[in-house]
Amino acid sequence: MSANPQWDVSRALRVAKLFHLVCGVRDACVTPFLTLYLRQLGLAAPWVGILMGTKHLIAASWAPFCAFLARSHQKRRVLMTASLLGSAGASLFMVLVPPLDRDPGDRRCNGSHSLTAEGPPPGVELTVTVTLASEPASNSPAGALSLPGERSSGVAGTLGFREGPGESAQEPFSYPPGSSVGSTQGTRNRSGVLLHPDTPGVTGSPREGAFRVVSPPLPLFAGGTVLASPANQSAAKGDGGALGLSLEGLQWTFILSLGSMVLWELLTSPLEQVADDSLYEYLDFVDATDRHRSLWVWRLLGTSVGVCGIAALVGPLDCFLATSGPRGVVHFYGYSLVSALALLVSIAFPVPVCRRQEPSYRTVKALSLVVGDPHLTILALTIFLTGGATSAVQNFLFWQMKDHRSSELIMGFSVALGLLGEIMLHPFKALLLRKLSRVGTVGLGLGCLAGQLLYYSFLWSWWSVLPAQILSALSHGALWWAVSTSIEHLATPGTERPLSAVFRAHVCGSGASLGSFVGGFVVMRFSLPVLYQACCVLLLLWLALFLSIQPRLPQERKINYSKLLTVEASDTSDSEQGTERDWLVKAIREEHSDWRG
Repeated sequence: MSANPQWDVSRALRVAKLFHLVCGVRDACVTPFLTLYLRQLGLAAPWVGILMGTKHLIAASWAPFCAFLARSHQKRRVLMTASLLGSAGASLFMVLVPPLDRDPGDRRCNGSHSLTAEGPPPGVELTVTVTLASEPASNSPAGALSLPGERSSGVAGTLGFREGPGESAQEPFSYPPGSSVGSTQGTRNRSGVLLHPDTPGVTGSPREGAFRVVSPPLPLFAGGTVLASPANQSAAKGDGGALGLSLEGLQWTFILSLGSMVLWELLTSPLEQVADDSLYEYLDFVDATDRHRSLWVWRLLGTSVGVCGIAALVGPLDCFLATSGPRGVVHFYGYSLVSALALLVSIAFPVPVCRRQEPSYRTVKALSLVVGDPHLTILALTIFLTGGATSAVQNFLFWQMKDHRSSELIMGFSVALGLLGEIMLHPFKALLLRKLSRVGTVGLGLGCLAGQLLYYSFLWSWWSVLPAQILSALSHGALWWAVSTSIEHLATPGTERPLSAVFRAHVCGSGASLGSFVGGFVVMRFSLPVLYQACCVLLLLWLALFLSIQPRLPQERKINYSKLLTVEASDTSDSEQGTERDWLVKAIREEHSDWRG
């Protein structure tokens, strides 16, 4: 390569836009649906929270370190290639993780010998009449469980009742979403329970179904009710030692999932920051960094297209790619294919050849600036709490939608709706910040996020989530616009980008990690609506504290003179007409307008 390379800015921007678009599609293939896949593996909310918390923690610490090494040793293109290749292969390890229930009942591509029965809407309870008699009935053995024929459309899981002569009881239970009857009349289902269903449209005897008592109630390993959890269905196979076998299976499923996710995140997380730093330095050599700010739109567009596209492909393709295990392997195959496409685009991605001499302690300086400035400290605490609350939505909202019979296409559309709302609101960014100020916009974002969480705790159907997704434009987009503007105003020269990276990677990532760890156990101990309501209350309390603290903080400098003095004389030549082009007059006028507002 020549010593004086040619800087083709237009071509570099076209390649960067395409790369961001493809990377958005790539991330959308798996990231929104990852926790749903982990649930289908049979993992309960605490284990899913641990896995997602580990993922966020690795991204918050490992990505900046890799970006620093790549910049120091001029190996950015090598790292980008290794990240794309490695993550494409590591994602396929998740497909090899054995599910806790090796014969999941929610697969839609079983043979004609299986019957899938859709239960009543969530909240409707079935009543099981348990009759344990010392003398056997004419059509059922002694100690059998009797299910009323008019409500016996299907039962999935093991009924854990104790056996005793002359005992009878009634026990209500919630009908599990998507449960299935895996056998026909007179055969045993996958849990070893003899079923004689009296289901409309199915040839069978009108008699009541007899059920063999297998074991006492099992602990709640996976999300949902005790009867419906995949782990319980798997653990109920067989009589003696079923609980021990299920615990061993849970251990291996969790360990293999953790190992696969750690390897995958180590290879994936550095890509975005390395590519962003490379493009910014490339444009900085030709003083075109202002054109770097519009590239985020292409990633959001790619994510919107990808999340809907992969969700539409899961249904028809999943049965052809896997005959056993949980549904959702199409997400990982799609991720690998789009990673290969992104690798081809990365060959032409702009990477600066000339090495810039920059201080290696930029992140440390940015962290010290956060600690030393009370405005940035309060802002960092706000982003930390926001990251923790957002993780509750990202981790478990699809679980709630799945319980309300939502398809993955609706889930993908709900994500795309929030992203497209953020794009459409962006033209009003300047007006919003001018009318509400930065503090007011942060407060608006916090209030909208709290309102979303409260709304999610009262979902009543699969479509009810869609109206709340529109608020994502304010709870995420407007909030981060205010944060970015505050960082630009409060940062010292040369620390704007490191400070922004600290907020997005370290602060927000750490909050999401802690929120995932805690959220999983809250869901297990209480419920998902309680988690949403607790996050809502926490955000509202912080919002009140945030607004009450702001007037008591030291007044910000209206003009950042250290930045203005860095403007070169060529940018303010005497040939410019009028006072509107004089930087000092413009700064004073902006300050005066802020005072009047």
